[in-house]
Amino acid sequence: MSNPKAWERIKIARHPDRPKAIDFLPLLFEGFIEMKGDRVFGDDPALIGGIGWFQGRPVTVLAQSKGRNVNENLDTNFGMMHPEGYRKAMRLAKQAEKFHRPIITLIDTPGAYPGLHAEARGQATAIAECLRLFASLKVPVIALVLSEGGSGGALALSVADAILMLENAIYSVLSPEGFASILWKDESKAPLAAEIIKLTATDLYSMNIADAIIEESQCGGYMDIHAVALQCIEEIQKYLTEFSAMSPEQLLQHRYQKFRQIGTIE
Repeated sequence: MSNPKAWERIKIARHPDRPKAIDFLPLLFEGFIEMKGDRVFGDDPALIGGIGWFQGRPVTVLAQSKGRNVNENLDTNFGMMHPEGYRKAMRLAKQAEKFHRPIITLIDTPGAYPGLHAEARGQATAIAECLRLFASLKVPVIALVLSEGGSGGALALSVADAILMLENAIYSVLSPEGFASILWKDESKAPLAAEIIKLTATDLYSMNIADAIIEESQCGGYMDIHAVALQCIEEIQKYLTEFSAMSPEQLLQHRYQKFRQIGTIE
């Protein structure tokens, strides 16, 4: 594949026909059992959480879920999680730590849901608590950015020991449209903003934020999801092997150093 500009990457990442987490789950994990609810308010379909087998070992899976059509997108709120979604993630992450299961998160969201009811139910607090919990987990955490990783909605599930990104995935603190609206009061300058904020997998890998880029094999002009899934399995397995060999103290120190060094300019 050629090296398209950031805005072209964004259009690929947001394309409605791009495979979603629900498409990757059966290719990455066997015997997946979904677990619902936050034990406080209810369930959030924007997060699929549960237990599955990855290459013969049990893992906890937390997958942000966009829909493949209009009805599915309405059901999953276009992948924008409510506070109960983050609380469900924390519940399952604590369970994973208790039973010494690694955690694998699949990131695909434009951001957390910013609506009135989500705020009333404690959206900001849920995200903050999720960040704090994932920073202190004593089991390996691997994050895989499938398409769009936007703002705190994505960061809450990607405080991880390794962040892997598909070739055309994007990951940023703010959307290009939001950046352009704030800086220039002109959303039409989003393509220019996309180049400035460095949100592509290549940009993030060069800054040591992303740990690996997974090439998107093509088949008939579309992503060959089976070939991509095999590469994902290989990369996840590599990092799980590395981090599983660490003591809890070494793991926490590694995670701390990884995020402490973000933004450091040599």
